[in-house]
Amino acid sequence: MADRTSSGAGSDAASLAVSLRGVTKTYDSGVMALGPLDLDIRRGEFVSLLGPSGCGKSTALRLIAGLASPSAGSVRVSHPSDDLQPGRGIGFVFQEPTLMPWTSVRENVRLPLKLAHVPAADADARIAEALSRVGLSDFADNYPRELSGGMKMRVSLARALVTDPDILLMDEPFAALDEITRFRLNNDLLTLWRNLGKTVIFVTHSVFESVYLSQRVVVMTARPGRINAQIQVETSEPRSEEFRTSAVYADYCRKVSAALAPSYEGQAAL
Repeated sequence: MADRTSSGAGSDAASLAVSLRGVTKTYDSGVMALGPLDLDIRRGEFVSLLGPSGCGKSTALRLIAGLASPSAGSVRVSHPSDDLQPGRGIGFVFQEPTLMPWTSVRENVRLPLKLAHVPAADADARIAEALSRVGLSDFADNYPRELSGGMKMRVSLARALVTDPDILLMDEPFAALDEITRFRLNNDLLTLWRNLGKTVIFVTHSVFESVYLSQRVVVMTARPGRINAQIQVETSEPRSEEFRTSAVYADYCRKVSAALAPSYEGQAAL
């Protein structure tokens, strides 16, 4: 029987932000996309889900966000407070920025606050803070068509942060960007994570990105997605370009690549 619950800091597993137990997802077509999956993510942890296309990474995010229900198993999302407004505890950044082209950056970021009926004065202050955090204060009145791909993704990130969520879910947000922009946004995301203390669950196809960003890389099998390996990335903080070019980074990338290889072999056999 599928189950999705939300609990406050008084739960038995107070240090956990997310806990999945025996989670599966089967679509109406009969395709089993995910599971069974067992995964715990601690508060304030940065975890990447890595695996081949179609292995259920994005499905897992949608289950955690409550955008879909598991076919079996339980999804527990725990917040520090029980008095959160619905949807306030989770921010979601999709692969595409999905901005409204007819309105400004400011109004795009305002959208979740408007849906939550946040008073205008409070909303204005939150929007200004969110745009400042992503480096877009000077572009608040611009329209999406006037922005680069990286700037559009920053707007999407600001919109996710404006409600001050406990958990930030990111579904391949930088996949379509050029390498230089991607590296810069990786660095900026790590700075935000360190400064804000959010729990981040980040979906990616990139071994290199997963190792650079994460405290832990969860390597998934081909469909139906299960956990093949979990690799802890232990290195000094804050991470910088020095880490990206280090022998330690290269060693972790080799380890993650080795854990990922059977997933692609399994995918080729499908």
